[in-house]
Amino acid sequence: MGKLKDHKLAGATIGFWKRYKEKHPNIAQFLVFFMLSNGVTVLQLALMPMFKWLFAKTALVHQNFQILQFGHNFDGSPYYVFDYAAGPLADGGGGGLSYFLAVQITIAIAQIINFFAQRNVTFKSNSNIWRAAFWYVIAYLIITIGAAAAQGFYKAPIYNLFMNTWGMGSAGETTADLITMIINSAISFWVFFPIFKVIFKQKSDTPDK
Repeated sequence: MGKLKDHKLAGATIGFWKRYKEKHPNIAQFLVFFMLSNGVTVLQLALMPMFKWLFAKTALVHQNFQILQFGHNFDGSPYYVFDYAAGPLADGGGGGLSYFLAVQITIAIAQIINFFAQRNVTFKSNSNIWRAAFWYVIAYLIITIGAAAAQGFYKAPIYNLFMNTWGMGSAGETTADLITMIINSAISFWVFFPIFKVIFKQKSDTPDK
């Protein structure tokens, strides 16, 4: 009896969703994009600590990675788009090259999964996949640089707040990791949707493969 009830509920839910998509296709598409994006964000939050832990055990944590200087901070120090000073975060460093790699590998894995999920599920695109992938990579690089530049304004204060001001130590570092990752994901979320609308087309003729 319970299974029959669950089956009817599932059928009613699917029927409601189909009718809703027919009446509000754009809103339905955005909702699917929203759900998949949140799933990818959860994946990033799960992967980030693992990669960070792995790279922190290497000498890369002591290798400075500060590139693309763009002006100066208010205190006169150089402002870098990618600012990962050598040394562990717990010791006042920026995590070095190890932290940069942990962040970028995590984001790269998530975005590869996101590409196929959004293309096939959200937008159901049958356009040329290689052309879409090319523009996706271009957009990814631009967004990565933009998000990294924005990170310079909030990364240090967030880590300082949780690790030093509130004295949370390693727990504060982990919390700050999660917050910065969520902010990065939010930036990507709002920028990628209009880009996907352009690169993930549906063609009425024979799919171009």
